[in-house]
Amino acid sequence: MTTWLPEIQTRVGPRYLAIADTLAADVAAGRLPPGARLPTHRDLAWKLGVTVGTVTRAYAEAERRGLIAGEVGRGTFIRERGGDVLPTLSPPTDGFVDLTRNFPPEGPHNKTIAETLAAIAAAKNISSLLAYTSNVGLPAHREAGAAWVRKAGLDARPSEIAVTNGAQHGSMVAMATLTRPGDVVLTEQLTFYGVKSIATLLSLQLHGVAIDEYGLVPDALDAACRQTQARVLYCIPTIHNPTAAVMPAARREEIAAICQRHAVTIVEDDIYGFLPDHSLPPLSSFAPERSIYVTGLSKCVAPGLRVGYLRATESMVARLSTTLRATVWMAVPLMAEVAARMIEAGSAEKMALWQREEAKARQSLARRALGNADIDTHPASFHIWLKLPEPWRREEFVAEARRRGVGIAPAEAFAIGRGPLPHAVRIGLSAARDRAQLEHALNILVDILRGTPEQGLAMV
Repeated sequence: MTTWLPEIQTRVGPRYLAIADTLAADVAAGRLPPGARLPTHRDLAWKLGVTVGTVTRAYAEAERRGLIAGEVGRGTFIRERGGDVLPTLSPPTDGFVDLTRNFPPEGPHNKTIAETLAAIAAAKNISSLLAYTSNVGLPAHREAGAAWVRKAGLDARPSEIAVTNGAQHGSMVAMATLTRPGDVVLTEQLTFYGVKSIATLLSLQLHGVAIDEYGLVPDALDAACRQTQARVLYCIPTIHNPTAAVMPAARREEIAAICQRHAVTIVEDDIYGFLPDHSLPPLSSFAPERSIYVTGLSKCVAPGLRVGYLRATESMVARLSTTLRATVWMAVPLMAEVAARMIEAGSAEKMALWQREEAKARQSLARRALGNADIDTHPASFHIWLKLPEPWRREEFVAEARRRGVGIAPAEAFAIGRGPLPHAVRIGLSAARDRAQLEHALNILVDILRGTPEQGLAMV
C-alpha cells in the first residue's frame, strides 16, 4: 500500500473532487504508477480530516474516470493508463519489451515495398495520385480492395468497396455513418480497446454482450437487442481481441439471423482473418445486405501501410462516402496505389502468409515457455489471453511485469461496462522485435507467475 496523501488544501470546490483531481494529476505525473495500491477509505479520511463518505465519493469519481479499480477484500489500485488506453510506446527503461500491442513483426519484404514505391515514382501518371480523388477511392484501388475481400471468402464488387486509411479508420467511418451521438452500440463484453476510443470520440454508449470460448453468445445477443434497441453490432468473429476465440460457422449464421431479426447492422472487424490456415466464411457473408465488413493491410503487410477496405451494399457505400468526405475526404491515394499493386502482384498475399507462419512459430514458443499456464489462444494468433493463478490480480501482475521490463495489457483495457472482470492479461507475441526477445520476455513472466504478489512487493 502506498503512503499517498493528496495535497488538497489549495484546491477549491468540493473536497471529493479535490481528492480525485489530485489523484489524476499524480497518475499523469507518474507519482502513482499502475498497480499502486491506494490507502483505504478510512485511513485516507483520517489523514485528511474528512469523512469516509467524502473519500468514497472521491474514489468513485476516480473510478468513473478510469483511473482506479477496486476489489472487495483486496483494496483499490491504480489502473493501467485509465483502462482503455494502453501504456505509452516510449520504453520506460532500457531493454523494456512492450508486449501490450499487437503490432506485426517486421517481415523480410521491405525490399518489395521499396521496389513498388520506386515503380510508382517512375510512372508517368503519378500526378493522379497526388490530386483530390473520389471519397471512396480510385476505381483501380476499389478493384484491388474487392479482390482482397474476395480472398477472405466474401463476394465483393468494386462498387461495394470504400477505401480507408487503415482498418481502425474504417471502423470509425462505419460507426460514424451508422450512429448518432448517444446511440447504443453492442459489442463483446471484452473487445478491442480502439473501439472504446471510437465510442468516446463519437459519444456512443457501448453495451457489452456475454462471450464464451466461441465468441458472442447468441441468447445474450438476442436479449441485448431487445433490451437496448441498439441498431449496430461491432464484433471480431475471427481471432477475437483479446481472447483469440474463433466463432464457428454455425454460430456465425445464428448471430447473423438474430441481427436480421432485430434490424441490427453488423460491423465485422476481420483484421485477423488472414491468420487461420482454413478460414471460415465471414459473418458478413450470412447477412451481406446488413453488414459492413472491415479489413486492411496493416497487420499482414506493414503497420505503416495504412490502407483499409470497407465492403458494404452500394447504397451504404454512398453513405460511407459522406463520412469519408467529412473526415479525411479520401484515403491517401499514394498508399492505396502501393496496396493495389502489391495485391495485384500477389506480394501482399505472400507477406500475409509469412506473418501467419511467424505467428505460428511464436505461438509454439509461447506454449513451451508458459507450460501449464491457463491460456486461451489460437495456433496462429498474434496474442494470447493468460488467466492468472491465485493469488495474482491483474493490477499487481501488470505492475510487477512492468517493473521487471515487460509490458502487458490488463483485462480492463478491453472491458465494456462495470461487470466482473477475469484476472487475465493479453500478451502480444507479435510485438517483440524477434523470437529471442519474445522468449526473454516470456521467461520473465513465467518467473513472476511462480512467485506471489507479496514476494514481488518485497523485492521493490
